[in-house]
Amino acid sequence: MSKIIRCAVYTRKSTEDGLEQDFNSLDAQREASLAYIKSQHHEGWRAVKKIYDDGGISGGTLNRPAIQELLSDIKAGQIDTVVVYKVDRLTRSLADFSKLIELFDKHNVSFISVTQQFNTTSSMGRLTLNVLLSFAQFEREITGERIRDKIAASKKKGMWMGGLPPLGYEVKDKGLKINEAEAETVKTLYDLYLEFGSVREVKEKADRLYLKTKERKYNGNITGGKSFSRGHLYHLLKNPLYAGKVRYKDNVYDGQHEAIIDHSIWEEVQNKLSDNT
Repeated sequence: MSKIIRCAVYTRKSTEDGLEQDFNSLDAQREASLAYIKSQHHEGWRAVKKIYDDGGISGGTLNRPAIQELLSDIKAGQIDTVVVYKVDRLTRSLADFSKLIELFDKHNVSFISVTQQFNTTSSMGRLTLNVLLSFAQFEREITGERIRDKIAASKKKGMWMGGLPPLGYEVKDKGLKINEAEAETVKTLYDLYLEFGSVREVKEKADRLYLKTKERKYNGNITGGKSFSRGHLYHLLKNPLYAGKVRYKDNVYDGQHEAIIDHSIWEEVQNKLSDNT
């Protein structure tokens, strides 16, 4: 006797149009899927009783009640095979499809598309899967390149591209604005370095003046607001952002934000730092 293969039928329809009918699109998908499972009865295939229907929900997201319930049951070891009418009923996103197949593989679950002869239990099905996943990888890489190109173009225009603002600045209207109180600390540190020419002495003076790093609040927790380390001071003194510039890789561009340190002073500090290394 063949081993029992527990088959889950998943159905989805993007809009709610027609769902009120006695026999709707979800019913048609399920009927075709159940017929396919029945054709494999001799192989031990059996449909589970639970119904996984997502009606009126886009395939562009995995945030769907039925698909999440299906994934939960797969993780619980209750499903051996997922059957759909068409691949795009499962998802329209190649990236999400890749994630789903990875999860299926992890839990030894096969995947069948009734109308597309797509069956990961066969060698041809696995080949088709690999081709699709290759395109998914290609899509991710292209997306990554587009993001990197966008960041590079924005940096060249001197735009602030997000992240935590440094001491002396706050983020406002997607750009950097000077925090006057913190800016005074930055100016003092630059003046101290020009006066003493030593980061070690700047740290000693900063500690005596009770100068502190930027205080940040996140989820009710406060971080920062501590004494400067020598490493922190080196980074602050070498940061072209304070001279109104934006660094991208090995290049520096004019920023769209206001400088805290005059460019001539910043250059003088860089020369001193170079002489002392």
